[in-house]
Amino acid sequence: MTYTTLALGAPKLRRSLGAFARPLLAAVAFAMFGTASAATLRVANQGDALSMDPHSLAEAVQLAFLGNIFEPLVTNDKLLKPIPGLATKWSLVSPTVWRFELRKGVKFHDDRPFTADDVVFSLQRARGEGSDMKGNLASVKDIRKVDDFTVDVETNGPNPILPNLLTMTYIMSKSWAEANAAERPVDRRKGVENTATTKANGTGPYRLRERQPGVRTFLSRNPNYWGPVEGNVTEVVFHPIANDATRVAALISNEIDLIDPLPLQDVPRIQANPALRVAQGKESRIVFFGFDQKRDELLNSNVKGKNPFKDKRVRQAFLQAIDTNTIIEKVMRKAAYPAAIMVAEGMNGYSADIDKRLPYDPVAAKRLLAEAGYPDGFEVTLNCPNDRYVNDSEVCVATAGYLARVGVKVRVDAEPKATYFGRVLKRETSFFMVGWSPAGYDAHNALFYLMATPGASGQGSWNMGAYSNPKIDALTAAIQVETDLPKRTALMREALLVHRDDIGHIPLHQQSLSWGMRSNVEIAQRADNYMFFKWANVR
Repeated sequence: MTYTTLALGAPKLRRSLGAFARPLLAAVAFAMFGTASAATLRVANQGDALSMDPHSLAEAVQLAFLGNIFEPLVTNDKLLKPIPGLATKWSLVSPTVWRFELRKGVKFHDDRPFTADDVVFSLQRARGEGSDMKGNLASVKDIRKVDDFTVDVETNGPNPILPNLLTMTYIMSKSWAEANAAERPVDRRKGVENTATTKANGTGPYRLRERQPGVRTFLSRNPNYWGPVEGNVTEVVFHPIANDATRVAALISNEIDLIDPLPLQDVPRIQANPALRVAQGKESRIVFFGFDQKRDELLNSNVKGKNPFKDKRVRQAFLQAIDTNTIIEKVMRKAAYPAAIMVAEGMNGYSADIDKRLPYDPVAAKRLLAEAGYPDGFEVTLNCPNDRYVNDSEVCVATAGYLARVGVKVRVDAEPKATYFGRVLKRETSFFMVGWSPAGYDAHNALFYLMATPGASGQGSWNMGAYSNPKIDALTAAIQVETDLPKRTALMREALLVHRDDIGHIPLHQQSLSWGMRSNVEIAQRADNYMFFKWANVR
């Protein structure tokens, strides 16, 4: 089988990710052939997939889970190298037209054949009203069916990484969506639901058998799957278990086979148990704080008539008041790595020379607050999830403690992601926590979604504080169409440096993956924390 790989950045990305992906694959063996007998895999995550609609939320837990049911045109292997998915080949037929040759003989779970009509429909749906995936298709001008198994995607200008971005854009059945009144995505920002909230019909290796939101979800192996399945798992039972102690107890008592995340404080105990094992390594995710920089007056603050976060001195004071290294040592138990920019090591566009933080300096922080007109600090609410990132609410509580030392009184409002994301995506927040692993493993994605001024086609859709810097907007647009790799890398470095120096957000750390499992479970662990059950064996 032949296909066209991307010219931009893929070798560098593979080398960088491979440096921390290989130890994971060594620690967590995976079978090369599914020779073991059929098995059930019981999985627990601290949060649930919030919808079965693959275009409704650009959140990794949801996209990772749905990646077992749906598939993209281009997918990634265990080391995040782009490889064929529902497209067998992709190539540029002109500077602005990518041609995708589709896989023949593929069927959806309801036995309807997969064709170009489904691709055109799905990509249009993903870039349409209500979709949280539209940013990955922001450069797209037109999507055209050439024949039943060929699709052309035309962009407004050259887009060298479009195939990489499509690795997280899943293909739905056009006829199924029309028959189930699911032509438009579930809209998490507006609370609009449809059949795709609880039902799914993909081409992936597993079918959705039963959905009990917030309780459990059952998947069963797709007997007509077109591709190889290395593992022996024929049934998956997915449980959301928010409480850390309960999740660990379920693993130890053999009620659950695999948990994500394994609480860091429990790693030594699980490692010491011969019936269990631990998988850890760097994740391709940066966890950060953001500020409301748009409103003239903050929500839930005692400052009236103005917004302190519009002043860079206040943002810098917050950054220098937070002892990130101690949080990593004490709260994260050394299972994280300090970050000064908004992309992690291993991503295209990452530059180690600019990944350097201003020092922890509460004296400087107090001085900056006084210079900005807040010598006694002020009050503000910090919105955080408590079931999404590793020790997320604990990090927020520790942050509140550090800010209190410089006079800022922070009320931590931690809640489950089921309600948290709805709140912050509607920008009902003044100070918030988010984590991001870029689609395509490319800094442009983070710039476009997180740092560019909110606008059309999904730009800035996760820039919940509406940070805006014209220079970053111009650089983001230039990166989008630049095809010369050294020039493109230089532009990404410049944009990340501008954002760092402007303190548009506060990057905290690159977190670690932490899975706990029974010793008879074998599964590949990717650096993006996507868990694919077709790579799992239960012995």
